[in-house]
Amino acid sequence: MMMNEQINLFTIGFTQKKAEQFFETLIKAGVKRVIDTRLNNVSQLAGFAKKSDLQYFLQKIGGIEYIHILDLAPTKDILDAYKKKEITWDSYEQKFNQLITQRQIERKLSIDMIDKSCLLCSELKPHNCHRRLVAEYLQSNLEKNIKIHHL
Repeated sequence: MMMNEQINLFTIGFTQKKAEQFFETLIKAGVKRVIDTRLNNVSQLAGFAKKSDLQYFLQKIGGIEYIHILDLAPTKDILDAYKKKEITWDSYEQKFNQLITQRQIERKLSIDMIDKSCLLCSELKPHNCHRRLVAEYLQSNLEKNIKIHHL
């Protein structure tokens, strides 16, 4: 891979998306791998995005690889505090960024692994979602030309 070549990193949330829309979006974008950043990826509420189902559908429908990297998920404490409105988004963002810095997530993901990958979580929009924080952290810590696309 050339030093100045652009790396494309995608993010997507599955909430309020029909399966057809979700998979077509990934395929059209040219996603090669979905990196699940959820703490809990086996909930019945996840519908088609439940871990075992999602892995099967991605492979069958789009030839897309699936991996779950727990180090990219928030801790239960941080997530619960935010969900219960005990902490603000700003506080969540600060705590989560500290967490992924401590975990040194940039050492767990190679540039080849990131390129054409899509960070998955449940939130519809990236603004108040940890997948955006993961993408931005990787963008600033891997010192490569990473372009983030929110699908």
